[in-house]
Amino acid sequence: MAIEKGRLADHGLQSERVLWPSKGPGAFEREVEAMERAVGLTTLDKAVAWAQTKSMWPDTFGLACCAIEMMSIVSSRYDIARFGMEAFRSSPRQADLLIVSGRVVHKMAAPLRQVYDQMLAPKWVIAMGACASSGGMFNNYTTLQGVDKIVAVDVHVPGCPPRPEALMEGIIRLHEKILAGVPPAYELHGVAS
Repeated sequence: MAIEKGRLADHGLQSERVLWPSKGPGAFEREVEAMERAVGLTTLDKAVAWAQTKSMWPDTFGLACCAIEMMSIVSSRYDIARFGMEAFRSSPRQADLLIVSGRVVHKMAAPLRQVYDQMLAPKWVIAMGACASSGGMFNNYTTLQGVDKIVAVDVHVPGCPPRPEALMEGIIRLHEKILAGVPPAYELHGVAS
């Protein structure tokens, strides 16, 4: 039996609120999300995003004092293994997250872009520290005033140097973006990958 278009209006019903007076607009969406969680149903996109957050492989581009703070997140105190990130990759071709920490001088701009270009898509970038984000206190001709001039940055972690907890917060924020379906920054800004 085919349901005619506009059938609710034919019967004097205005919206889903009339069908379930105790629930407001969006009630059906909330019910579907609750059912997905309870039964374990999901879409392929959500499953892929979940898998990407649980097996993200970082590559480090440590250039200054922020690199020391970045290295400490693999210790037992901070334990990024719970995010599936326990081993930093030694090759950009094996990594999908680039953590740029410290000041980037103009001589390092080309190698940074080369490392970024060698990463396979999808790829994400975290700019760790004030120097990687905006040049920090090094406002001179030798230092690049933000790594986002060379590569598309997904998350900026503030601080000079940021504590390991701040980097963990940046990683969590990146995971939230991925789970929400936000594409990597290079896709959003049209930057060549």
